Order: sequence, then C-alpha cells, then structure tokens
Amino acid sequence: MQASPLQRKFYLRDPVVVASELLGKRLWRETSAGLCGGRIVEAEAYLSSRDPACHASRGMTRRNAAMFGPPGHAYVYMIHHRWCFNAVTEPEGVPSAILIRAIEPLEGIELMQQRRRTDIIRDLARGPARLCEALAIDRTHNGWDLTLGRELWIAEDPDSSSAASRIVRSARIGVTSAHRRLLRFYFADNRFVSGRVVR
Repeated sequence: MQASPLQRKFYLRDPVVVASELLGKRLWRETSAGLCGGRIVEAEAYLSSRDPACHASRGMTRRNAAMFGPPGHAYVYMIHHRWCFNAVTEPEGVPSAILIRAIEPLEGIELMQQRRRTDIIRDLARGPARLCEALAIDRTHNGWDLTLGRELWIAEDPDSSSAASRIVRSARIGVTSAHRRLLRFYFADNRFVSGRVVR
C-alpha cells in the first residue's frame, strides 16, 4: 500500500533539513507501463544564498526557473546529455533544491531493468542520471507538483526499518565550487549509494 505524498509544508523549510529528512522516504514514478520506485538513500542540498554550486546563484534563467517556483515541485535539468531530478525547497522566489542522487530499488525492478538495459539491481538508480533513466524522468517533469501523488511523487516509507539507518554527511559530488561544504547526506553502509562512501 502506497503512502500519501509528502505535503508542501515538508519542503517549505531549510534545504539542509529537508535533504537529511528525505533519506528513507519513497520516490515513486507511475507510467502506463507500471509503477516503480524505491527508498531514497542519498541526497544533496543546494542553497539559495552563498552557494556558487547552486544553479540559481546568478539569478533566474529559463533553465532554472523551476527553482524559484513553489516548494514541493520538481526541478529537472540536463547535464552531459543526462537528466537529474531535484525537489524544490523554501518559499516561492527563494531558489533552493535537493538533488536526489540515489534510491534503493524496491518496486517495478523489471521495468527499471528494461529502461536501464541491465540486470544489475545495484546499478539501476545509483547516481542521479541512472535514477532518472530507471524512473523515466525527463524535462517534461520540470516544474511538476510532487504533492499531487500521481506520475511522480515522494511519500513516507511504510517500512520503519530505514529510520534506524545511520546518516552520514559529506561534501557534495562533482561540484567545482563550494565543494567542501558538507551538504551531501546518505545512509551509511547502503550499497545503493553513489560515489565514494566516506567513513
């Protein structure tokens, strides 16, 4: 049974808090092909001020406009011809977002394997680009309201075991500025986390 989507007030907060609390939540994607998703195990915060790594640090553009929109909406952008999915946080006009870097696949695994053209479950959604390919997330979801509870949304995890997982905080991955800020959050010892696991 699927839980209700997270409400807008969840996202209407400090992105650092939201990023850490997104761990353990379920990311869902529903298409005509079926339902798939999994547990969020890694996320990065991008701040509205004094964060040169944030796409909105130099103001609004057509590309980043969704970041300035209401909290609880999706911000989807392309890098190296691959899509990345973010959840917008803070009040409208304050551009911050959380990059969802990895999920632990739990539902619709065969569908994700078809999309990713691999049988290796660990690699289905380990990294933001793989995640978007596995869940069929693309530019059409930019600005999508994640609180609607259909097509693309985030919900509570009905399995409380993830609450006992230890959360690690580290530097973000792949940024060329503000790279020492500890704004990446992930579950310790989770094999679906992308990149280097900091001990």
